Amino acid sequence: MIKNIALVAHDSRKDELVSWVKFNAGSLSECNLYCTGTTGRLIRDALTALRGEDIPPVICLLSGPLGGDFEIGAMIAEGKIDMLVFFCDNLIMQGHQNDVMGLTRLASLYNIPFATNRSTADFIISSPLYKSREYQRIIPSCIESYKNRKLQ
Repeated sequence: MIKNIALVAHDSRKDELVSWVKFNAGSLSECNLYCTGTTGRLIRDALTALRGEDIPPVICLLSGPLGGDFEIGAMIAEGKIDMLVFFCDNLIMQGHQNDVMGLTRLASLYNIPFATNRSTADFIISSPLYKSREYQRIIPSCIESYKNRKLQ
């Protein structure tokens, strides 16, 4: 089963995310990797250096502040993303902080696993549920209720 994983990192955490991707290259080999701009280029280059042309698809979206966060958010809402890995720099306020919070809100709302640090990403990708064909993500009923609410 091919998984669609979104990979995002703030500038100060890009190297850490690239290192995580290289470490988990085997587990990610059957995935589609959707990345914001620079992060995607760094990941594609690192995987190519590691594995040659035998790398998973790395789809580069816009840079986060230029709309890439919104593109990933829309993919989450459309059910096209199975996991979000977002290495955030929590020591500085980002110019697009609302976009950052929006991504984590959508990941939580649509019940997709998401990691904001390496330890959590490692736990998710090493879980037996990660590769399980039987596991089905449950979309919370509140989403359907909200779509069908009656306005007065």
